[in-house]
Amino acid sequence: MQLGVNVPNFGPGTDPGVLREWAAIVEGLGFDLLMVSDHVAVTPDVAERYPAPFYEPFTTLSWVAGITTRVRLGTTVLVLPYRHPLLVARMATNLHQLSGGRLVLGVGIGWAPQEFEALGVPFTARGALTDEHLVTLREAWREEAGAHTPPIPVWVGGNSEAGIRRAIRFGDAWHPLRGTLPWMRSVLAQHSLPAFAPRITLRLTTTPVNDPERPAGTGTLEQILDDLDQLDRLGADTVVLDPYHGDPEDTRRPQAAWQALTAVATHRRTRS
Repeated sequence: MQLGVNVPNFGPGTDPGVLREWAAIVEGLGFDLLMVSDHVAVTPDVAERYPAPFYEPFTTLSWVAGITTRVRLGTTVLVLPYRHPLLVARMATNLHQLSGGRLVLGVGIGWAPQEFEALGVPFTARGALTDEHLVTLREAWREEAGAHTPPIPVWVGGNSEAGIRRAIRFGDAWHPLRGTLPWMRSVLAQHSLPAFAPRITLRLTTTPVNDPERPAGTGTLEQILDDLDQLDRLGADTVVLDPYHGDPEDTRRPQAAWQALTAVATHRRTRS
């Protein structure tokens, strides 16, 4: 099972220097995948959780590709209705080619009504638009078969039943976000999914978290390592660790996240 990291590409503490440090730490610690988020218009509903500056994911990952050599690069998740699907197909293909086949395209339907309005995209149609865009992406890539090798993996995000059905229909993997282990185990038991690549929180605590609704990745180092072992046994191909907990001021203090990632990487190597 591979491990990835969701790197904050937004917030008051984020700038090119910090992003460079993030890239060096993620690759240097031996993680397999570096992923970033997506917003186009930082409207008030977005800014409350993910304030400016917000570095556009394709631009950011293209830059990161030039300062890394091994780590895969991805989106968690690209809001598919925000861009014309042929533009997404072209940008993804070019990034995949220029990075040496390292792109993972995680996609989702989006959640911010004001941002949809600012972009002139109907919020209530976002699910249907995402389905249509996934069809167009696949068709565009099929017409260019052989132009980029290997194919770009598409991870379909979404914790709802509609999101799960979308992953089964269109995805190379289901990419749930911040779920509990019992819930993910239940979904996997009920559905035949193409593959399983969850994004889980990374919140390291000094004492055990005993809440039955504890999100995977939250707790002591032993709890987190056990969560990873259980996800491995459940068949996860990749698990993405998300050290951002919703406070934009934390982007000014990335050292705590780096320490947690170092602990996980170090102890997981020791146990393996």
